[in-house]
Amino acid sequence: MAELIFFSGTMDCGKSTLALQMDYNHRARGRGGVRFSCNDRAGGSVISSRLGLQTDAVEVIDTTDFWDEVVRRRTTGLKVDYLICDEAQFYSPEQVEQLARVVDEMGVDVFAFGITSDFRTRLFPGSQRFVELADRVQVLQVEALCWCGRRATHNARTVDGIMVVEGEQVVVGDVAREAGQAEAIPEQVDVSHPAVGYETLCRRHYMRRVTAHGANLMASRDQLLPFDVDACLWHGVS
Repeated sequence: MAELIFFSGTMDCGKSTLALQMDYNHRARGRGGVRFSCNDRAGGSVISSRLGLQTDAVEVIDTTDFWDEVVRRRTTGLKVDYLICDEAQFYSPEQVEQLARVVDEMGVDVFAFGITSDFRTRLFPGSQRFVELADRVQVLQVEALCWCGRRATHNARTVDGIMVVEGEQVVVGDVAREAGQAEAIPEQVDVSHPAVGYETLCRRHYMRRVTAHGANLMASRDQLLPFDVDACLWHGVS
């Protein structure tokens, strides 16, 4: 039986890597599939992994209709046994419903990969619909880490190094290199705006709004960190 499976996790937990691995495994067994992505960090019409893996994909836009995409390919003689849907948090609820229909009425497996909640800890509309409709929701086992060493559970956005909890849901951003984490959420780049970055944090540091940049500043100024050092596995920040 075909299934709609939503693989979810924070930034930097290997979603795109798994998407590419699953596509490889299914193709190796003679199955035909289509890869989709939306706003990938490497640009349009591509699925890319932080490990350096990359392959072409169909870019999902507002007018993309997954039912039509499958019908068009099948009527030209192409095999479509499964769909790989990366960056699925950016899909509209209507597009998620189209994917559910493809599974139920065409017998096509759909493997979707995406972030569940945004930098404000609010569900992406697409991710919410996946959770509501998916046959299975699987949380990826590869854990992203907070700068303190704990398991990262939240995605944080920074502006000029300062964590923010207000703003548009989708804004371009770079990897916060000093955090060793984060996943860009691309849109249109505007160099006139302040530097936007993304970082994964444990809940404790997300709630206290302590990013790696902030911890670095406090450490360099010999300020006491606003939390119990031992409880947060503090080893210093290089």
